[in-house]
Order: sequence, then structure tokens, then C-alpha cells
Amino acid sequence: MSSFKNLRIVDNFYQTSAYYPMPTVLISTLTPEGTTTCGPYSLIAPYYVAGKDYYAMLLNCRNSSNTAQNLLRYGKCAINFIPDKRKYFKEAVRMGWPGDTPAEKMKNCLFHFEDGLMAAEHPQEKFPQVITESFQVFECTWMRELDHAQDDQPGQLNGYEPPYHDFNGITSQFGAHFILRIDKILMKEKQYNGIINGVKATDFPRVPVDYGYRDSKNFWYTKFSWAIPELLPVRATTVDSVKYAANRIDDTVKFTEEACAKLVNVPRIFLPTALKGCVEWAKQNNVTLITAEHMDIINDKRAKEKKR
Repeated sequence: MSSFKNLRIVDNFYQTSAYYPMPTVLISTLTPEGTTTCGPYSLIAPYYVAGKDYYAMLLNCRNSSNTAQNLLRYGKCAINFIPDKRKYFKEAVRMGWPGDTPAEKMKNCLFHFEDGLMAAEHPQEKFPQVITESFQVFECTWMRELDHAQDDQPGQLNGYEPPYHDFNGITSQFGAHFILRIDKILMKEKQYNGIINGVKATDFPRVPVDYGYRDSKNFWYTKFSWAIPELLPVRATTVDSVKYAANRIDDTVKFTEEACAKLVNVPRIFLPTALKGCVEWAKQNNVTLITAEHMDIINDKRAKEKKR
């Protein structure tokens, strides 16, 4: 006899047929009048995380929403990660009521707005503003050419007719998916310093996690308590095994024994990728023999930012 019950899967299964924890973010877009408006979302997740020319997020939303219509129109958005404060979450819930116009959503809005980095770097273009209270923001561009979604247009608020795309643009009568290239990651100083200098428990932002509309009355979420570290298991390879792989990764770039020692904690399955990354850095910097000092530079994924 199983200890589980079989629950029927229905529409919006992540809300109606499951307890599915999700982040609560506010996505800012541009209205037809060129002003910034916001909507709360949770169905957003990393999409391209490595091995591509760019990094991307995936947004799943109603195609009639203000956010979807604005993305179809202008292709620009900012994903604002708000901290866990009850008044912020209450405001996010208010801004998520379906059918409200952007003017109604933004009237007496609790949050403050400012220009992001994209506006400063591209003054000739228009970008949605970002929320000042956020601890981090992803400024994004919709990759409309993927899945041949470049011809999808706004304006159909009562549902779209087929044919539909598989994973980008209008994907069903009432649904849409947007692959959003990450152009900039903006971060407040405390969290920035944690990533650059080594994160501590106190550096982790307080993040609201919601469970969707669990019923017709309440929007349920859980408050952040405390970030808890758990030590990773150590399965170090030997220096000799790293040297064996390193000496065969490239014909021109080689590694000293001390440099190989810096890689003994890399899991074996990831070692070739790590070595290729080192070789790529070496060729970009005219290095033919990678030393321990070079490895320290390579291992610091934010070296350039530190210098800046």
C-alpha cells in the first residue's frame, strides 16, 4: 500500500494540484505611452545557464496580460527581485489583479523607480525603469527570433488563434512563453560584496517565496528566516590525474604542477570543462604556461570587477 494519494492534475497544476514554492518578482515593462508598469510573477526560471552566447530566463504568463502585451510590443523588461517585507508582498498581490490597466496598477504605487544600466549605456533607446527597493534586477531583452516568434503581435486580448509556437512567443490560445536574454544584472552593494568577497549567511537577501493562489481568497507565501550553510562533500582527485588531463587538453597551452593542484577539488565530470575554460583564458591573455598565480586570476570569476 502506497503512502501517497493520487491527485488529479488540472489546469494551473502548480497552484491547484501541488505545493510548489516559487520566487516572487515584479516584472517592469513599457506601456504604449512609454511609461513603466509592473506585474508580479513567479513562473520564471533560468533557461540558458551555460554554453551559449548569452544567458537567459524563461517567463511563462497569460498572453493577454499587460506584461505579455508589452513584451510583444517592445521586447524589453526588468525582473525585479523584491525583499521579504509584508508591505512589499501585499503591494505585489495588489498589482497582480487581472484586468487592471497599467494606470490603475501604478496609481499610488508603494515602490520607487529609477533608470537601470541599460538606459545609461543606450541613451537613444527607451527601457523600463527598475524598482529601487529590489536587492537585484535582471534587465532583459526578449529573443523574439527563437522558435520563429518574431511575427507575434500584441492586441489579441481575448485569445490567440493557432498555429502556436513550441517554447517562445504565443504558445497556446491564452498562454505565452518568453525567452529573455539577460543584458545586465544589477545588485545592491551588500549582496554584490558577498558574491565578490565570499558570501556569508548575513549577505543572503530576505526573499519571499509564494505557493500561488491556493484558494479563491488568499495568496499564500512564506517569510524568509535564515540562510543555512551545508558543507559540500569533498572528493578530491589527485594532482597526477589533473596533470594527465591537463597535458592533453591543448597542444600549445600547458599547466604547471602547482596550477594543477588548484583543480583537485573540481569534480571529475566537470574537469574537462574547467580545463578548457583555463585554456581559453590563456589564449586570450597570450599565456602558454598556466601557473598557480594565473589560476588564482582565473578562479576569481569577478576579477575584472574587482580591478574596476
